[in-house]
Amino acid sequence: MKYRNLGNTGIKVSEIGFGTWTLGLDWWGKKLEEDESIKMLKHAFDLGINFYETADMYGRGKSEKLLAKAFKDMRNEVIYSTKWGYDMYNAKQVGHGEIPQKHTPEFLDYALSESMKRLETNFIDVYSLHNPKMDAIENDALFHKLDEFVSSGKIKSHGVALGPAIGWEKEGIHAIENRNIVCLQTVYNILEQDPGRVFFDAVDKRNNSVGIMVRVPDASGVLTGKVNEHTVFDKNDHRNNRKKEWIIQAMQKIEKLKPIANSHGWDITEISMKYILSQKQISVLLPTVTSIEEIDLFAQISDGNYLNEDERLQIEQMYEKNFDMPKLLA
Repeated sequence: MKYRNLGNTGIKVSEIGFGTWTLGLDWWGKKLEEDESIKMLKHAFDLGINFYETADMYGRGKSEKLLAKAFKDMRNEVIYSTKWGYDMYNAKQVGHGEIPQKHTPEFLDYALSESMKRLETNFIDVYSLHNPKMDAIENDALFHKLDEFVSSGKIKSHGVALGPAIGWEKEGIHAIENRNIVCLQTVYNILEQDPGRVFFDAVDKRNNSVGIMVRVPDASGVLTGKVNEHTVFDKNDHRNNRKKEWIIQAMQKIEKLKPIANSHGWDITEISMKYILSQKQISVLLPTVTSIEEIDLFAQISDGNYLNEDERLQIEQMYEKNFDMPKLLA
């Protein structure tokens, strides 16, 4: 396992992190029981993964509690990154719908205290706004409070996690340019490079003081072979929002990537993840994992053997031309 700095913090994070939303929610077509979840977390640590990304919303605190159980008495050996901002204490989530947000200094106090209790810790390494809208990112008092928590040691750093879907370019740029964040989490993969590349340019201008956390690097399973045009998703599976036309075209784009992958002896999963890790702005990659086998698969990809500059640019040029395929209607 290779390690990188998280922005300018000096915090060394494993290139492959563990996103725990699959442990707290059954939105990926599989429900994981507690014993299996804890086994997966411990196995990931044994492979060198030290970065665990979660949110208070994942199972209404379930994922945070699982981390505390898995890493009891190991607090200084793991890095906790959690998120806040949804008022899950006064609203019930129905299906995949969003509940009201409360990105205020007052709610921040409460949410942080509750996350620390569930994680059984007196500090949090990375504390991020969860899917913030522009009004939250423009809230000076809110970010002043976050900076105060850094000074007091309650949190070591803070960031923003953009979403819930791909996009949120204006919010991300404003946060990078105007806030004292150390990380920005966004959807980014070899088939969906925008607005990720815009964020990379903004990070470059900040001398890489902000590290990018990448989620959905597998394009919802298309790049790992788990999803194809024949896949039927469970009603609870969030990937129901992937149109069949998009999946069909994605499979055709994958065929165009195979010559580059084959030249290295890689499969599509490897070239997809190594493409991301070839970029210096990336601090940590957060693949979706639902099994021990998937943890093994992703962990071995972090080996320092990535694409060279010419190959990376070639793939970006293919993307810019939509792999010489017609644009799909929105």
